[in-house]
Amino acid sequence: MNPSHKDFWFVPLGGCGEIGMNLNLYGHSESWLMVDCGVTFENDSSSGGGGNLVEMPDPMFIANRSQALVGMVVTHAHEDHIGAIAHLWDQLKCPIYTTRFTREVLLIKFLERGIKPPIILVAPGEQIIMGPFQVTWVPMTHSTPETNGLLIETEVGKVFHTADWKVDSAPVCGESFDSKHMESLGALGIDAIICDSTNALQSGSSESEAALFNGLLSVIEDAPGRVVVACFSSNVARLQTIGNVAHVTGRFLGLLGRSLQNMHLCAKKAGYLNENFNCIESAHLGYLPPNEVLAIATGSQGDVGAALMRLASDTHPNLSLARGDRVVFSSKTIPGNEEAVERLVEALENLGVIVIQAEYKSMPLHASGHPCVEELTHMYSSVKPSISIPVHGEEKHMTRNNRIASNAGVRTQLQGRNGDLFDIVHAKVRRKAVPVGRLRLNKHNGSLEQVSA
Repeated sequence: MNPSHKDFWFVPLGGCGEIGMNLNLYGHSESWLMVDCGVTFENDSSSGGGGNLVEMPDPMFIANRSQALVGMVVTHAHEDHIGAIAHLWDQLKCPIYTTRFTREVLLIKFLERGIKPPIILVAPGEQIIMGPFQVTWVPMTHSTPETNGLLIETEVGKVFHTADWKVDSAPVCGESFDSKHMESLGALGIDAIICDSTNALQSGSSESEAALFNGLLSVIEDAPGRVVVACFSSNVARLQTIGNVAHVTGRFLGLLGRSLQNMHLCAKKAGYLNENFNCIESAHLGYLPPNEVLAIATGSQGDVGAALMRLASDTHPNLSLARGDRVVFSSKTIPGNEEAVERLVEALENLGVIVIQAEYKSMPLHASGHPCVEELTHMYSSVKPSISIPVHGEEKHMTRNNRIASNAGVRTQLQGRNGDLFDIVHAKVRRKAVPVGRLRLNKHNGSLEQVSA
C-alpha cells in the first residue's frame, strides 16, 4: 500500500486512542514522513511492584517501506515522543530532523547504544523540503523547551500537526505562545489539524509556568528542614523556577537522579539554565545544615529505583530525610500510577516527612503542558482547518476534542485509532488499514519482544 501523487494520508501507529507512545506517518507521492517515535510505561505486575515496563509501537509497517521513508521529524524531547527512536533505529535508519535541545537528549540515548545517527539540526521557524513534503517548524509552548508543531505541505494539501502544546504567555523557558502566527497559518488554508487531546476534558485554560514561582516559594521559604521537589526531569522551565526559588531563599541546589543530571547537561548545552541554576555535587547535600538544602528529585510517579523512592526507603547514597523535612510534588499523578504514588507518599510520611502534593494546594505548584477547552477553542478559531483529527488521547478525550472543534466552526471531524488511515484529500477514514502492535523492552537483555494482544 503506497500513496500516489493524488493522495495525502495520515496514519498513526501509536498515540491515537491512548496517551503516550506516539508514532505518526504522513504519506504522499510514493513517500512517507515520520513524526515522533515514543514509548509508554506499563506497570510490571509480574514483579510485585518492581517498576515499569517500557513499551513502544511496532514499526513493522513503515520498516517494510524504509526505502520510501524520507525522514523522521522529532517535535520535542519527551519520552512519549522520542523514547523509542534509539531502540528502533536499526529498522528505520532515516535522517532525523530536530532542534538543538532535543538533539542533545537524543545523542545521549544513541551514545548509550553505541550509535551515531544522522541528526540534522533545525531552527524553530525553519522550512525544509523532505522528498515531496515541505515542512515548516512552528514554535509552540509546552513543558519542555523547543517544542514545535509542523506545517506539512504537499501539492494536494496542507496539514498542521500541533504536537503537544499549550497557550502560555510566560513560559519561563523559550518564546511565548504566538496567536498571530496561528492566525497566519489559518490564512494559508489548512486542510486538516492533527491536535493534542490530553486535556480536552478540562475546562478553562492551563496554568502558566511563570505562575508557579510564588506557589513553590510559599512551601519552601518557611521550611525548617530539607526540601525535596519532585518533578519531571524534562521540564526545564520547572527546573529554572526551582533554581530561582533556591536563589531567593539562599538554599543550595542539588540534583538527585540520572535523568535529571542528563537533562541538566542537555539544557546547558542548548543555552538554558544559565541564570540562578548553580548546582552543587549531590554528594555534598548530606553535609549541609538541613535548612540550606533544596534538592530536585526524579520519581514523582512512584518509580521503583528512582531517587524519590530511594529517599523514602532511606537507601539514597547522598541524602537522608528526617522528621520535619518536606517533599513537594510539583507534578500530577499520571492515570494508572495512583497506587504507586500512594505507596511512595506513605513511605515518606512514615519517616515523618511532610508531603505536599500539587492537587491539594490552593497556590499552583504544577502546570500542565497541554491545552484545556479555552485553548483548544482558540486554536481552532485561529487556524480555521477544514478537518479536525484529534490524537494524543483516549477515546473520551478525542471525542470531546472533536466536539470543541465543531463548536468552534470546524466543518468536518474525523476520529479513529492506531492503524486507521485518514484520507486528508477526501476527508475519510479507512479503519484498520495498516497492521499495528506493541513491542516491549526486555529488562534483562535489552531485546524487543512482541506484546501479545
